[in-house]
Amino acid sequence: MLMTRPGRLLAAALCLAALSLSVAAPARADYPNRPIRLVVSFPPGSGTDSTARYVARKLEEKTGQSVVVENRPGGNSFIAVQTVTRAEPDGYTLLLASNSPVATNVAMFRQLPYDPVVELAPIARLGVGAMALVVNPASPFHTVAELVAHARQQPGKLNYGAGSASYQIATELFLTQGQIKANHVPYKGAAPALTDVAAGQVDFAFADYGAVLPLLQAGKLRLLAVTSEKRLATQPNTPTLQESGFPGYFMVNWTAAFAPAKTPRPVVEKLEKLLLEINAAPETAEFFARTNWDVFTGNAAELRRFQLAEIRKWSDAATRAGIPKQ
Repeated sequence: MLMTRPGRLLAAALCLAALSLSVAAPARADYPNRPIRLVVSFPPGSGTDSTARYVARKLEEKTGQSVVVENRPGGNSFIAVQTVTRAEPDGYTLLLASNSPVATNVAMFRQLPYDPVVELAPIARLGVGAMALVVNPASPFHTVAELVAHARQQPGKLNYGAGSASYQIATELFLTQGQIKANHVPYKGAAPALTDVAAGQVDFAFADYGAVLPLLQAGKLRLLAVTSEKRLATQPNTPTLQESGFPGYFMVNWTAAFAPAKTPRPVVEKLEKLLLEINAAPETAEFFARTNWDVFTGNAAELRRFQLAEIRKWSDAATRAGIPKQ
């Protein structure tokens, strides 16, 4: 049968498509066949960084490929996220994110230079943990009530450090509920903020308990309260904020993995399978438990639903705290 010119063009196009699929398929079938980088938006010492390094080690064991953690702090996490969204969507550049870059930033900025829903493909949810309210050990504040009383007596005299949008919202919600004022000092991550609390440069900070723990164990910080619904098993004498006169206060951090949005579905599914296997291992529960975090397993679909719910939650918290969008 003679083919018309359009028919010949269509057939050629179908042949080219089939050829491209036959060429591309093996690349996905043997994924990964070269090093992977996990991009983190905070400096070393943060809970997200610790999770990334643990996940990297486990992925190396499972794949036989090198997995490098790349810290890209600063710029409200914009730098790290855009490093991933602008990367080749081939599964070799991934984002190991906390809630800040993929949920909380939506509540903080009128115009983000990226869309965390449109430009990122969810892979798997990993862990969840409480924040801690800490002060310098030489501070006169031994309880939340003492901190609040001082802030009420001297409005605007205290400074707080915040290493991310999440910590800023958590703190401003605390200030709003306590009817007090304090000055915000921004940092590139929890670790430098906590270093300045330990040095007496700022008066208090909210930060991930995992980041707080080393300085707490070294006697360089004093723990006043935690943001979880229940007291931490390893800190049974430390009250929650709800117990400290802040009814309903509940804010936690979480970690999850994302890929560039156009990453081939087979690659995303392979990564999802690998991360879910890692999260199911007893060693992972032990890893999180060392910093009072919990395994928070969720597949790609569950992560997307959770991310959208978290965007609504943090946006509502920012509104209640009276934080204007930047």
